[in-house]
Amino acid sequence: MMKNRSAKTLEKKLKSGFKGYPLATIALYGPTDKLATKLVVGIIPRKDAEPEPLKKWTSEGDIRQKQGVAEESLQFLKENNAVSVAMTDRIIGCPHESGVDYPEGQSCPQCPFWAGRNRWTGDVEH
Repeated sequence: MMKNRSAKTLEKKLKSGFKGYPLATIALYGPTDKLATKLVVGIIPRKDAEPEPLKKWTSEGDIRQKQGVAEESLQFLKENNAVSVAMTDRIIGCPHESGVDYPEGQSCPQCPFWAGRNRWTGDVEH
């Protein structure tokens, strides 16, 4: 029940559109476009600023089904006084970080699905 309430609260915030800053951004990442194993929430404090702070959640299974993530992400939004919320409508890439988990400029060896794929459209480009 709490999970449903949190999801509905988040959906309401998303539907209300841009109301000013701080703006929270929410993105999903996964090894394929079907399995989300990472959720990242960033707070953009003002126009032209980089997201700071960032909070990340990971899961072996689908993060969208993980107990407590919706509640924790809403708490993060409250703690950072997010006025607006924007979220991607799809999984937008590999959960591993270029330059951290694998060399910059290369494809992730753990997520071959994303090799040569445009993360915004899902189309294979190479």
